Amino acid sequence: MPEQKQPNTIDEYISTRPEAIQPKLQDLRQIIANSSPLLTEKMSWRMPTFYYLGNIIHFAAQKKHIGLYPGAEAILKFADRLTEYKISKGAIQIPNTRDLDRELITDMVQYNLMLREEGKQ
Repeated sequence: MPEQKQPNTIDEYISTRPEAIQPKLQDLRQIIANSSPLLTEKMSWRMPTFYYLGNIIHFAAQKKHIGLYPGAEAILKFADRLTEYKISKGAIQIPNTRDLDRELITDMVQYNLMLREEGKQ
């Protein structure tokens, strides 16, 4: 069986995911990108990643959810707003059936940017 080529860009990544989830991934990408003009896109750890002085946030499509990876500090900071999600130390599972919380995602990105600028992350 030939080895599957890994996506090199976020566009390639999204295009390789199931069609039903692609619009949600594009929406998530836009929410993050619109959070700050400082962010640049790249692939890291085989996931779409937004970067500024270091990785700010990653996301990945799973079978039944989108994994959002803002890091442990953001999970702790926004724990009171994450009670309806399955979370772990640095990850949030957003069910494919649930709408994206634009404000929460934006707030987490901006929080991580603040930590980067302060040299705390």
